[in-house]
Amino acid sequence: MDVNLFDYDLPEELIAQDPLEDRSSSRLLTLDRATGAVEHRHFYEICEMLGPGDCLVINDTKVIPARLMGEKTGTGARIEVLLLKRRGDDVWETLVKPGKKARPGAELSFGNGLLTGQVLEVAEEGNRLIRFRYEGIFEEILDRLGQMPLPPYITHQLKDRNRYQTVYARHDGSAAAPTAGLHFTQELLGRLEEKGVTIVPVTLHVGLGTFRPVKAERVEDHHMHAEFYQIGEKEADILNKAQEAGRRIIAVGTTSCRTLESAAAESGQITKLSGWTDIFIYPGYSFRVVKGLITNFHLPKSTLMMLVSALAGREHVMEAYEEAVRERYRFFSFGDAMFIK
Repeated sequence: MDVNLFDYDLPEELIAQDPLEDRSSSRLLTLDRATGAVEHRHFYEICEMLGPGDCLVINDTKVIPARLMGEKTGTGARIEVLLLKRRGDDVWETLVKPGKKARPGAELSFGNGLLTGQVLEVAEEGNRLIRFRYEGIFEEILDRLGQMPLPPYITHQLKDRNRYQTVYARHDGSAAAPTAGLHFTQELLGRLEEKGVTIVPVTLHVGLGTFRPVKAERVEDHHMHAEFYQIGEKEADILNKAQEAGRRIIAVGTTSCRTLESAAAESGQITKLSGWTDIFIYPGYSFRVVKGLITNFHLPKSTLMMLVSALAGREHVMEAYEEAVRERYRFFSFGDAMFIK
């Protein structure tokens, strides 16, 4: 399958640079995956589209301030390190810029020596394994020195780092936000629960693999990077009972979707599970659990475009995106939302 089938034209001014003051006031495009019919709403109207018995699955991962600005010891050369994945005690897989200044053995310093690190080796795709040294608690030092790892297409400074967190973020570990969840407020979640919607948390720590550009010409030749996920016993039981009763399971974001589909047996049965997933969902995939998806608008030719096309049909998705561009929707992380039902 040709990667270019998932390309579209997007005017640069439609890339959202700042979050809206009210999370739930973003626009919401609804897409009927059976017919391709589109409606235009606002996100707070999601309550009208979900009902008693529906299961809304959220990803409760928390973004860590994973971008560190420092220097190479001895030369003073500026260096940027993005924490991707914890590999062991104080050893992290990282993305380093510029990579040529971070050869194995290189010593790095951050915050005038408050945090130091040594490059151990070059890992897959040029990532560096770094062992960090510090006194105290690593998370506290990271909170003091680190910056939120906003995507490169966002050029504005983020005034409040909590705006790149969902209101239900709990478990530290992501290098990027599960952005579909950014539209929810505590008040909106409360209204959904009052209506009888069951909210089920799962965890997937988002790495950069989800967002890496697809360089292969054929979709099938692309390889996804593994990300850590887990589903608890209580949550698995709720989801299984919902499926047995024929109730809808709706994923908030592609990360929740990938978590559910990774944990499900062919029958759709979900068990308590934790591990690493590199599941790649593209047209032709048969969904085992997910019946609906709340998601943002994604980059052209991305694996996320392929996932939503697998659920709603490529033609329906591409037509919906053309409509969103015509209607001047806001795109990407701080942009508007889509509900595939």
